[in-house]
Amino acid sequence: MLSTTDLPIYQRKADLFKGLAHPYRIRALEIIDTHGEVSAGQIVKEMDLEASHVSQHLKVLRKFGLVSSQREGLTVLYRLAFPEVADFLLVSRSLLNRMAGEHA
Repeated sequence: MLSTTDLPIYQRKADLFKGLAHPYRIRALEIIDTHGEVSAGQIVKEMDLEASHVSQHLKVLRKFGLVSSQREGLTVLYRLAFPEVADFLLVSRSLLNRMAGEHA
């Protein structure tokens, strides 16, 4: 079986986008980016979703390497795995704003 690094870059990019392919995952990343490090409970509170739903989305984000987590006592804290994740959020927002301006 091929490792993910053996796949062509376009396939690896497509896989990355699969990890981002839900609005709640994007929102969770934005919340984590805003706080730097945040508990799952705080994400639940800010998203106003069931804890189980947030947990599933965080699991996907971890699977795709977009966030990392660390347990501190009973609390699990989440942070962006790489600074480039924050850059990606900013660039995608800028692109969407630009596209909206061109189509207005």
